[in-house]
Amino acid sequence: MRSRFYESLHYFRMDLRDNMQANKEQSSTDKVIVVGGGLAGCELSLQLARAGVAVKLIEMKPLKRTPAQHSDQLAELVCSNSFRSDDIGNAIGLLKREMRNLGSAIMEAADATAVPAGSALAVDRILFGEYLTRLIDEHPLIELSHEIVENIPDLNEASAVVICTGPLTDTALATEIAHLTGRDSLYFYDAIAPIIDAESINWDIVWRQSRYDKGDADYANIPLSQEEYYTFIENIVQGEKVTPKAFEEAKYFEGCLPIEVMAERGVETLAHGPLKPVGLRDPRTDTRPYAVAQLRMENQAASAWNMVGFQTRLKYPEQKRIFKSLPGLEDAEFLRFGSIHRNTYLHAPSVLDEQLRSVHRKGLYFAGQITGVEGYVESSACGQMIAWHVLSHLKGQEFTAPPCTTAFGAMRRHLRQDGVLSDYVPSNLNWSFFDPIEKLPKRRNEHGRRVKESKRDRRLRMAIRAQEDLKAWATQVGLAWQDVSPETQADSDASQ
Repeated sequence: MRSRFYESLHYFRMDLRDNMQANKEQSSTDKVIVVGGGLAGCELSLQLARAGVAVKLIEMKPLKRTPAQHSDQLAELVCSNSFRSDDIGNAIGLLKREMRNLGSAIMEAADATAVPAGSALAVDRILFGEYLTRLIDEHPLIELSHEIVENIPDLNEASAVVICTGPLTDTALATEIAHLTGRDSLYFYDAIAPIIDAESINWDIVWRQSRYDKGDADYANIPLSQEEYYTFIENIVQGEKVTPKAFEEAKYFEGCLPIEVMAERGVETLAHGPLKPVGLRDPRTDTRPYAVAQLRMENQAASAWNMVGFQTRLKYPEQKRIFKSLPGLEDAEFLRFGSIHRNTYLHAPSVLDEQLRSVHRKGLYFAGQITGVEGYVESSACGQMIAWHVLSHLKGQEFTAPPCTTAFGAMRRHLRQDGVLSDYVPSNLNWSFFDPIEKLPKRRNEHGRRVKESKRDRRLRMAIRAQEDLKAWATQVGLAWQDVSPETQADSDASQ
């Protein structure tokens, strides 16, 4: 398993005692209630506690679980085990770099429990959850309480309240939030991909290779001929699906579409999406298959593999029948079938102010996917950023926002919908949220031809600018800075 900043795993632990002592007067009077022990809630709680603030973290598990949850651990990863690209030429890779720069607990846990995934960051989800649960349990300033929260906690009982209940906020609490904000709940569906037992895969057909042989052979590949591909598409389209309830309207997130929704858009859609064969060659024939379904390692033991891009609302018997028709999966044992779940979120631009707190109740904040950020990394980063806002609130100060040349600033721009013309919807971080950078004039290449700067090179310049601007901003607002490895890795997602 390749090393991922292991030399920085302690982040700010060496300075923790000094930081807590420096904030002793503040911690003696301030207490923050955090509702929700997911990625955002855990990140936010640890950020506040490491700054010397007492936190009461409320999590409803094990008393109650959402339909998508299977574990009683904190920070459960209910969809993929991937935190996506680690390349800073990718917006998500840059955001992870910034999170590490500023002491993210989620990145600390992810780096410590990483599994091979090419140029991406993927984790053993069980070890990851155990790591963060232990950090929460062992911190002296965090009180972990298991309760079902039906009402927004009273601000008379705390200096601030942060709701981090995520896309599956329990009905009673969601109803009160909707009543407070005066807006109808907005929602869509995320779809979960199946997981397969490694020993049930026919490795004589399925082979290990990363696309274009980038990095180690961290992915497993299932080859399909043209006939096999068309048959698979027909089965997917005709397969029996779970039907949403009558009062629910399915609004799917474009970046996490069910495989059957993509198949219904056209017979070749998947061959140019999750099943694209580019950069892969079947070692049995030394040719590129017509289509390739990929599997990604699910845990460090490599005993389970996730079907990449196979999020689905097919019924379980149909998943078993259709997916076992793929070459090499004839005897597949499914450790988890795919499923769908509702994703509830706020219209952040109208219900949050410039300090990212509720416009209806001072001292009330929201963090994570309930705000409309999308994805593990963005949700964690949102928790980290809201912690900085809460710390400023406790000091009676206004928080200075990070510049929009940085990933944190770009994510905040999405929440404020600054300069965005379309309707507000959940979104992953992408380069369109960043301030543009001046284009370089054309230069002559080795053949004497004048060529323009590549998109990747321009985004790498944006990343370098972001690092410089973030460090200057962190110094200005008094946040500690951690230098991390400057390496960048080639990544097929850099075009995002």
